[in-house]
Order: sequence, then structure tokens, then C-alpha cells
Amino acid sequence: MKKVIAVLEGDGIGPEIVREAIKVLRAVEKKYGHEFTLNWAPFGAAAYFTEGSPFPEKTRLICDEADAIIKGPVGLSLEKMSSIPQEHRPEIGAILPLRKRYDTFANYRPVRLPKALASFSPLKEEIIGDGIDILMIRELVGGIYFGDKTEGSATKMTFARDDCTYTDEQIRRVAVVAFEEARRKKARLTNIHKANVLATSRFWQEIVDEVARDYPDVSFMHMLVDNAAFQLLINPSQFNGVVLLENMQGDILTDQAGGILGSLGLMPSACMGPAKGYVEAAHGSAPDIAGKNIANPYSMIGSIAFLYEKCLNLQQESDDIWTALFSVFERGYTTVELSHQEHDRSRILSTSDFGDMVVDIIVKG
Repeated sequence: MKKVIAVLEGDGIGPEIVREAIKVLRAVEKKYGHEFTLNWAPFGAAAYFTEGSPFPEKTRLICDEADAIIKGPVGLSLEKMSSIPQEHRPEIGAILPLRKRYDTFANYRPVRLPKALASFSPLKEEIIGDGIDILMIRELVGGIYFGDKTEGSATKMTFARDDCTYTDEQIRRVAVVAFEEARRKKARLTNIHKANVLATSRFWQEIVDEVARDYPDVSFMHMLVDNAAFQLLINPSQFNGVVLLENMQGDILTDQAGGILGSLGLMPSACMGPAKGYVEAAHGSAPDIAGKNIANPYSMIGSIAFLYEKCLNLQQESDDIWTALFSVFERGYTTVELSHQEHDRSRILSTSDFGDMVVDIIVKG
């Protein structure tokens, strides 16, 4: 296979973890005889200072011409971010425009913690039980994040307003993605909502019920978002399978799921649209540890597994990466944020050592 891939390193630890992800990408590329052209482009807060925009026009063109996109986390220190105008900060000026440009409506975030790795979680091992294996699918280009926003004053009172809007098409297409995944995995689907309060959630639930009729073989249930937040802590494995969420609720609960795993560094993701997608680590840029070679690259490397599976339709290559990632932990190695006092210091891997070990496992089979 020959493909062109855009690489957006991002800020903070972005260049470090993307570097390890590219090592793995190249190892799998060579092993299976593929040929990828990588085109690097500035993106994020640092791009604003060097290019005058967090999503420069030249980056847009590189992404337009690519078959898929690899994106590192974005954002700098609070002091540096405060010097950037609000409309040019990476969340508003780069991430949301990237999603809108390619209509990446379906966000995949796997929450995986085998029983053997239960010690990573802050939860008790008996709560982890036989392990956690949840695929969270979050709608990514609708809802309150993309709605009209107003800040001002009226009748002598200042106010702010964020509009939350969903269309039938936006809900239906992400629901189809979720049901297809549940069917493929032969797993239950849990639909998260706030229908007891929000009109958009009642509409969301109605459309999901309609889609469900086309999937009589898929077991599914609805759950209020506040109850879901509680249940994720006391019995996370009940969600094993697929969880469907709207944009803002998904943003919050997927981060909570990262906390259950013990680190957002264990949260890869893929953002897929009708024509192309991008993969990214589902966490921030951690500028406080940038350059120290201690960031966990698992989330970025796992995102490369998603690149192979979702963007390139190469399942075997993706499985190879997942196997290697879990093999690192199964061999007793860990990263600094996952380590405990009793861990052998010699088995705590740096960012680059982690990437090297994943590559070694892939190469040796």
C-alpha cells in the first residue's frame, strides 16, 4: 500500500510522543511492505508564534492532500497561552477547525485494562474484576461546542450563551457507527444521554431508538449521563462493549475513563470523517514535562494502531501494534506516571525506550 500521511507534531510533549509513534509506524510499514510518504506541518500554539496561525494555510493544504493525519497534543504553558488571542488558541483556532474541515464526526476511544494490569488503576482490583474493555464512540462535530456563542449584556445584565443543536443526520450517522461496532464486537451498546432535562438529549434518544430497529441482533440500553459517571467508578466493566455519547458529555466521560485506567497516557483515539480521518492521543500537551523524555507514548502509539485499522483498513497491522503495546506491560515494564513505590526502578521506561521496545517486539514477532 502507498499512502501520504500528514504529521502534525503539536506542542509540549507532542514532538516526543509523535516521534515514538512514527518509529512504530515505520516498523510496521517495513514489516508488511507498505510505502508511506510523511509530510510534516506546524499545528497548535507554537505554530501561532512561528506562522501567525495555529492552523496555517500551508498546513491545511498538506492535510488536504494527505490520505490520513497524525496529530500530536497542542497547548503551551499558561503564561504563553495567555499571550495568544482567544480566537487563535489551539482549541478554537486549530482543533475545532480541523474537525470541521474533514467532518470527523466519529471519535473512537478505547478504554482497555486487562485484569493482569489492574494495579495501574486507582480503583480496587475487585472493582476492575476480569478487566475493562470499552470502546467509547463520541460524536465530534455537533452539539454545544459547535453551536452559536454569545457574550454581552442586555437590559443592564451581562450574560453568556452557548447553543446546543443536533440534527437528525448528525445523530443518525454516529449511531450507525456505534451499532456497527457493537455488531462487529458482538457486544452490548450503551447510549448515554440527559433526556430527563435536555431537549437535544430527548431527540438524540429518539433517533438512537430508530437506528436500533435496524440492529435487532445488538443488545442496547440507555443511561443518564450522571448515573453513567457514577457507574463508571463503581462497576466499569458493566460498560464492556460500546458506549455512544454526544460531544460534550463524551469529552467529559472519556477523560474520566482515562482516570479509571490510571493515566490519560493510556487513551489513544481516532477521529473519522466520510473522506478521511486523523488520529491523536486523547490528552493534553503536558508542557511541564516536555523535553524530559518521561511522557508515556502509549496513547500516541495506540493511535497509530487506529491509523492502520480505521484510516487504512489494515487490521492485521493494527493488531500487531496492540499486541506489542500490551506485551511491554506484561513483561513488567511501566512508565513513570504508572509506577508505584514497589516498582523496580530499572523497569520504568523513558519515552524513547518504550517506543524502542514496542518496535523490537513488532520486528521480532
